[in-house]
Amino acid sequence: MSKILAKYRDSAFRKFLRRNEKYAPIFFFIGGFIFDSLTLGRIDRLYDLTVLCMHMTLLSCTLYVYNRVPDGRWKNTFLERFEEYLPLAIQFFFGALSSAYVVYFSRSVSLTKTAYFFAILVLLLFANEFLKKRISNKYLQFSIYFFLSFTFFTFIIPVFIKAMNQNVFILSGAISLLCTLALIVLIYRVSPSTKSEVHLGKLLTIVFTIYCVINVFYFFKLIPPVPLALNTGIVAHDIKRENGKYVVSFERDKWYVFWRKHKKEFIWNPDERVYVFSSIFAPTDLKKTIFHRWSWYNALKEEWEFIEDIKYDILGGRDGGYRGYTYKNYVKEGEWKVEVLTEEELVLGVIEFEIQMNTAHEPSRLVNRKF
Repeated sequence: MSKILAKYRDSAFRKFLRRNEKYAPIFFFIGGFIFDSLTLGRIDRLYDLTVLCMHMTLLSCTLYVYNRVPDGRWKNTFLERFEEYLPLAIQFFFGALSSAYVVYFSRSVSLTKTAYFFAILVLLLFANEFLKKRISNKYLQFSIYFFLSFTFFTFIIPVFIKAMNQNVFILSGAISLLCTLALIVLIYRVSPSTKSEVHLGKLLTIVFTIYCVINVFYFFKLIPPVPLALNTGIVAHDIKRENGKYVVSFERDKWYVFWRKHKKEFIWNPDERVYVFSSIFAPTDLKKTIFHRWSWYNALKEEWEFIEDIKYDILGGRDGGYRGYTYKNYVKEGEWKVEVLTEEELVLGVIEFEIQMNTAHEPSRLVNRKF
């Protein structure tokens, strides 16, 4: 055993970490981010589910082991050799989980009020780089842990039970809260150092506050409706179905407008319809009702006027997303938007365009694309 320990103390990896102690947390943070960015794709894939579950499980175990170190619990055990790496491991899992959520949420978030919650995830992702010296703060540890746990279960539960609604969200939050409280109470009961450092009532208050804040975000529709995601949203001149494919005719925007496929200015002839096409990713066998909410901007009143809700059902599982479209025969000139919503009115995305009536001007850069 002494030879193994001596070999470990003299290892190149340990020397590297000692030489670069200041930057080691950044390496682990970037490692977790790159790992998930390159490997994660679909939330309903067995690989993705396995990776997320492993991250969450290993983070929970690492937190327990780390919080027992000051008690001397791992003296003369094999875990003693790895004590100095535990903060780095925690930081790796914090970075891996938050980056995974950024990857998934970036597909679901629209440039609407749901972007606020997405911004919190991005801030958490980058703030993780600066947490090394504060990772021993147990209030901070469990606050971040609970936030990541809550987000984890809001992803996983809908995938497993093939449903997504308000009750499923409440269930996900309750499971997360119970798991976090169980871990906190377990560590508090067995760790004398934790009892001396932490006021249990204060810690539980912080956790319950985070729980309430996330629920407020949900009920004010500030959280993107993951695991659903809007893959494509286009305003089109014509849509046809050919050999199981949708052929969508639309005006292509300039090459540097990478965030939108269609041209915002829609040249409309009163004899034609205005179509809005969308494809929505949903996990396998998850059924959901989707709305296209058409609205027109009244420039005189300076407000959006609701025109119509048109709904259709989706069934998940297709890589390219479940495809569907709605249309209007009669429209007014001016600014329009079509919000893609769930039945709980959570926003998947917003398709914006401007109707310009001009019978003498033909649409330019018209393309036909199959979906």
